[in-house]
Amino acid sequence: MENQKINSQNSTPMSSILVKPIITEKMSIQGDKLNRYGFIVRRDANKIQIKKAIKELYGVDILEVNTMIFTGKNKYRYTKSGFIAGRTKAFKKAIITLAEGEKIDFYSNI
Repeated sequence: MENQKINSQNSTPMSSILVKPIITEKMSIQGDKLNRYGFIVRRDANKIQIKKAIKELYGVDILEVNTMIFTGKNKYRYTKSGFIAGRTKAFKKAIITLAEGEKIDFYSNI
């Protein structure tokens, strides 16, 4: 942890702000056409922290960051012992728009 940059507001490493990239068909099309990429981020991260973390991790110039919070959905299933009720996890999603000519390759480290 001594080599990672620490955020002064809540003392979390910048790399821990990004949970994982969103790799779906819809986000792949937006990445190709609109130069937008999606990430699941921590709930307490703000747009400035997300922008710094992506710039540090991928080394790209970012035009804008849009965030949205998804609440968990109620889920029910029927089993032998009766109905089981549960809930999916809530998460925060960040859609970033990169500058012209910039690109993020998620598959470069494979």
